[in-house]
Amino acid sequence: MRPGDIDALGCVTGKPVTQGGVRGRREATGLGVFFGIREVCNMKDIMDKLGLKPGVKGKTVIVQGLGNVGYHAAKFFREGGAKVIALAEYEGAIANPAGLNEEEVFQHRKKTGSILNFPGATNLASSGKALELDCDILIPAALENVINSSNAPHVKAKIIGEAANGPLTPEADEIFIKKGILVVPDMYLNAGGVTVSYFEWLKNLSHVRYGRMEKRFAENMNARILGQIEGLTGKQVSVKEKEFIMHGADEVDLVNSGLEETMISGTHEIMDCWKANPKIPDMRTAAYVVAINKVGTSYAELGIFP
Repeated sequence: MRPGDIDALGCVTGKPVTQGGVRGRREATGLGVFFGIREVCNMKDIMDKLGLKPGVKGKTVIVQGLGNVGYHAAKFFREGGAKVIALAEYEGAIANPAGLNEEEVFQHRKKTGSILNFPGATNLASSGKALELDCDILIPAALENVINSSNAPHVKAKIIGEAANGPLTPEADEIFIKKGILVVPDMYLNAGGVTVSYFEWLKNLSHVRYGRMEKRFAENMNARILGQIEGLTGKQVSVKEKEFIMHGADEVDLVNSGLEETMISGTHEIMDCWKANPKIPDMRTAAYVVAINKVGTSYAELGIFP
């Protein structure tokens, strides 16, 4: 309505980069899911309760949904050392204990119209059957209420990461609490997209892309430090390592770094609340407590509450 306003680009996010968008927005939700689950998996006390070893590496993952969120979640888990053993879509599901490559499956679906009959994988006639396979991490990344009172008792995953909005019903939550399955809730886990949308908004208000001011300075400083180290030690760093060390942060590097920090701090905030309050039954309730406390504190400091 006011295209001439100096901050007009900030009125909507998710824009193409050429129209004021920010690099890293497309994969942000799936990457945020990975960062959140990875941080949970790095908590030894939580993994001990689940009977799992710390870290993402080596864990088996099932992803329901091969859209933008599911695709990127599968991609980052695979690149992080996990094994994606099953992928599900509305037409059915495929499984391979040796692991699946999400890009190869995506191209197969693009070519044939279905993920079924993917080379080396076993077809599952029902998409819902993939949710009941044995795995360490289950990522429902497509529809609401896909896990409910009827199929929750058959879910064998140790961790469920809600990449979709509301993939679990309240009845399923109650079942998982009793079974000792950890549910990482959607209200924070799939917030990577809106987090990076916030970064895009800040970029639009500042009228300069991330990294523009500091990239070359950082590269020059890193090159100088590296040169000093090589001179003092008399040893040369490999070309590949030199390129990595000297690299100054691009926009996508800074966006992903900000997203990673947001997801890590959010994970610890929720977990600390949960551990400090034995009456809180699950991580979802802890997340609500953290959120409500923030609103309550804000209102109190504004003098709205007596």
